[in-house]
Amino acid sequence: SKSPSPRPNTPVRYFILKSSNLQNIDISQQKGIWSTLPGNEKKLNNAFWESSMVYLIFSVQGSGRFQGFARMASEIGCEKSQDWGSAGLGGVFKVDWIRKESIPFQFAHHLLNPWNDNKKVQ
Repeated sequence: SKSPSPRPNTPVRYFILKSSNLQNIDISQQKGIWSTLPGNEKKLNNAFWESSMVYLIFSVQGSGRFQGFARMASEIGCEKSQDWGSAGLGGVFKVDWIRKESIPFQFAHHLLNPWNDNKKVQ
């Protein structure tokens, strides 16, 4: 699917996506794709079409780190990928990786999420 045209007067959205393993992050960085659980697809697609930009911040569960961030570059389609080998994932979508770096959560402890009881972002 095509990327939306920029909408300068609409908000930028940010999502933290947790991966079960580092291999999935590596595949995403190499191929420029991602897949998430079906329960997340509607929220991400709505953000993609209603926002000027959607940034995805990736973290491997239990790592205590962020592994980088990317821009959502397409809506989530129906096509599935065998790259991750998980039958529970939904459709594939394109991502443009901006930064590929392992960053400890402690570097972001000054960031608080007002939509999650002002808890630390991690």
